[in-house]
Amino acid sequence: MRTVRVLLVDDQELIRQGLRRMLEIEDGIEVVGEASDGEQALRVTGECRPDVALVDARMPRMDGVELIARLSVLHPGVAAIVLSTFDEDDYIFGALRGGAVGYLLKDCTPEQLVDAIHRAGGGETVLASPVAERLVAELRRAPATPSPERDPGRLSSREYEVARMVAAGATNREIAARLLISEGTVRNHVSVLLRKFGVRDRTRLALRLHGLPASGKEIIT
Repeated sequence: MRTVRVLLVDDQELIRQGLRRMLEIEDGIEVVGEASDGEQALRVTGECRPDVALVDARMPRMDGVELIARLSVLHPGVAAIVLSTFDEDDYIFGALRGGAVGYLLKDCTPEQLVDAIHRAGGGETVLASPVAERLVAELRRAPATPSPERDPGRLSSREYEVARMVAAGATNREIAARLLISEGTVRNHVSVLLRKFGVRDRTRLALRLHGLPASGKEIIT
């Protein structure tokens, strides 16, 4: 199992200590750094080289939303997961638009948090159920009109099948099981889709894929 290097970013030391103690006993996870706000997190990221940043939404000096937007530019290889008490739209959609690959609430179980870290480290998107419901509701409210930046050209029939399942929030494992292909093959298809749609992470891909034609005839080669 690949070890996922984690940076803890929270302005409450008690929270950081609790998270560190919980994660340090887990196989495949190494806590490589801590920060008490976004500015400190930016300084230490280059030093500790995390795979995943576990970020609180509300912090002094620089909150989680601004931090994630800057990490996306300065350290695009770091997968940011928000771990917050707050499930307000400004935080949720601000973080996701900024490049977060996950949004969890602090009432999640240790098992859910550990699973989310491993999945985010593997390139997957992880959303708490209430957050996923908010996202789906927002997508349903948004107009599904085509736009130039959502036009990837032609997709193969397999790419289209994978795209539809990504848009529905399926994980790589779920897609592989449904389509009877390996997870590695799914990852390859997702990488191609990211390139064709001109986005850099799975969350943005899911947002772009909203409104794909139901039949797929318009875009399948």
